[in-house]
Amino acid sequence: MSDNTSTSQPSWPFREAERIAERLKQKGKTEALFETGYGPSGLPHIGTFGEVARTSWVRKAFTDLTGLKSRLLAFSDDMDGLRKVPDNVPNKEMLRQHLGKPLTRIPDPFGKFDSFGAHNNNMLQDFLRAFGFEFEFASASDYYESGRFDDALLHVLRHHEEIVEIILPTLGKERQATYSPILPIHPRTGIVMQVPIDKVDADHGTVFWMDPESGIKLETSVLGGNAKLQWKADWAMRWYALDVDYEMSGKDLIDSVKLSSSICRALGKEPPVTLTYELFLDEKGQKISKSKGNGLSIEQWLTYAPKESLAQFMYHAPQRAKRLFFDVIPRSTDDYINNVASLPTAADKKVNPAWHIHGGELPEHAGSPISFTMLLNLASVSNADNAEMLWGFIRAYMPEADAENYPFLAELVHYAVAYNRDFVAPKRHYRAPTDVERAALEDLANGLRVGEQAAYPGETEAERLQNLVYAIGKRHPFSPLKAWFDCLYQVLLGTQEGPRFGGFIALYGVKRTIALIETSLARQEAAA
Repeated sequence: MSDNTSTSQPSWPFREAERIAERLKQKGKTEALFETGYGPSGLPHIGTFGEVARTSWVRKAFTDLTGLKSRLLAFSDDMDGLRKVPDNVPNKEMLRQHLGKPLTRIPDPFGKFDSFGAHNNNMLQDFLRAFGFEFEFASASDYYESGRFDDALLHVLRHHEEIVEIILPTLGKERQATYSPILPIHPRTGIVMQVPIDKVDADHGTVFWMDPESGIKLETSVLGGNAKLQWKADWAMRWYALDVDYEMSGKDLIDSVKLSSSICRALGKEPPVTLTYELFLDEKGQKISKSKGNGLSIEQWLTYAPKESLAQFMYHAPQRAKRLFFDVIPRSTDDYINNVASLPTAADKKVNPAWHIHGGELPEHAGSPISFTMLLNLASVSNADNAEMLWGFIRAYMPEADAENYPFLAELVHYAVAYNRDFVAPKRHYRAPTDVERAALEDLANGLRVGEQAAYPGETEAERLQNLVYAIGKRHPFSPLKAWFDCLYQVLLGTQEGPRFGGFIALYGVKRTIALIETSLARQEAAA
């Protein structure tokens, strides 16, 4: 099935769900199997979160759309041979002695589990549970060694030549001469061998190959964990054996999806519905690379914003390349807050990302009455280096506010202090006002002193203050009016962007805002 099938659904998870529903209808199935796959040689990362979150949203949409049951299988490719020693583990010398062996047959360098694979598998499961994902875990080693894949592996042997013919055009001449989808495991060293297969005996489930070190010809059973498959054939065999209905993957695996789909068809089944998502870019628009170190880790994101903001970032336009760097965090956080606020009254709730992020039902106390951008500006202007400083302003504005009544706001306050300390304060730069801007700022200060803002029935203080800000901007020759707000942010706050300024004044306080204007004008006069 194509990634681009058009449907009548307004949100992308429901569009995907509709495609899966059509597949099940054609196959006569009443339960869908969703899969995500992992290479457990390293720790879970921000891409892991993105793939599982997106798959979970599609799964929820499928349930809502069809009422049918489904499962999400988190499949670990832990039969892969260890290619290199990771940088972030102890006992590197011990690991070097086991290069090439399946991860589940290598001792755990941390000394906590039965194998290195078991350690990383446990880290993966803990990671997924920490975000509340519902999943079943599966280990390639368990599936191979228990015989669960045996029938599918025999089927692969029966179609060995077809699979080879599918893969060969994608390989260089040297690799073409030696390629086989079968990787026997050396009976003495335990290493996953990439060697030419001289003969395939599908009736007995064995392959014949020559040990490159001893020159001895060996016969190895492909059953019971004595061999595994090359990556693309392995993926296809898994789809075939488990009858997977849906799997998404990154743009870097487009060719692998095509080849694995062809192999799956050669084995006699239609491949699953697939979605290709775009990869992340850094702030310069370059592809994120571990070797370059130009990415943003999930630990870094969660140092400065809640997990819901990361989910919001992952939800938006998965098939469009997005820049993943620290500057996107405030926008994603406020987008999430705005979506939570609008969800209860939305005509079609299932178009709202917050509906998907929270599985169709908002938790109690979700959202915040104050935006993250507002808190950042408040932290910046007040030089707040702890949460209590911000709570002082908040309580003056909202006497009923506390961490118990507004737990999400309490999280944001903590994150705002950290983000301001590391990203806003170091970049803060005040510029001098122009003559037009100076006159307007003096006008604003005077207007605040005499309470010039007009009062309208039902208006909040923030709205009245915003009206005053607008009125003063219109009284002075700003063209466009946006130039007036640029002045407020750049001259008073030292930033390029900011919140609704009326709301900022209400939260920061009228008297403090007057003092901020006076201090800013005095500072610029001294500099001149």
